[in-house]
This record gives sequence, structure tokens and C-alpha cells, in this order.
Amino acid sequence: MNKNDVLYLDTHEWAFIEGNKAKVGISSYAAMHLGDIVFFDLPSVGQSFNKGDVFAAVESVKSASDLYMPLTGKVVSVNEMLDESPQLVNEDPFSNFIIEIELTNPSEVSELLSVDQYEATL
Repeated sequence: MNKNDVLYLDTHEWAFIEGNKAKVGISSYAAMHLGDIVFFDLPSVGQSFNKGDVFAAVESVKSASDLYMPLTGKVVSVNEMLDESPQLVNEDPFSNFIIEIELTNPSEVSELLSVDQYEATL
């Protein structure tokens, strides 16, 4: 997966849509600007979020930031490797998703940005 395979929020989160599920992560731009990531405060499987809700937090050596849900859905898996190795997102932000959700409002996908639209916001 790479930056062209996903859709974006202007707050630097991405969603990779597979049927009625989406993997969610942060863009390479966000990972680079955060610096060395040292911790993720992740949601629990089964939690539900609306599009735009804060679903997690990320801490780096520079700062802490909230992460916003790109689509409404229920968390079906969490990337547990990030508990031990949060820096994986720095190394490859598109291969290392943060959570996977089951979509509850798939029509929202059309509201996300393409890579060209996202890069124009940077």
C-alpha cells in the first residue's frame, strides 16, 4: 500500500477501503512532522466513532497530537505492534495502520480527499 492507494482527511489521517472495512493510519507528512513517535493511546476493539471524532492520540519526542476518525465506524482491530514499536509508523506509515474499522456509513467515503487533493492542502 502507498500514498496513492488511500483516501485522506485534511488532518493527515488516511483510510484504505476494503469492502465494508477500512484500515486507518497517518500520512507520511504527519509522521515526518511529528518526529520520532514514542507512544500511541489506542482505542479498544468494539468502540464506535463518528467521522471527525478523536479516536486516538500519538506522542512523539516533539509533541502529542489527537487523531481524527476519517469515517464513521466500529473498531474491529487495533495494530497491537504499535504498543511495543510505535516507531513503525515513522518507518512506513502506509504499511503500519493504526486501527481497522467496520464502516457504518459508507457514503462518507466520497467526502475524503484523493492524494492530489490532500497534497494541495499541505
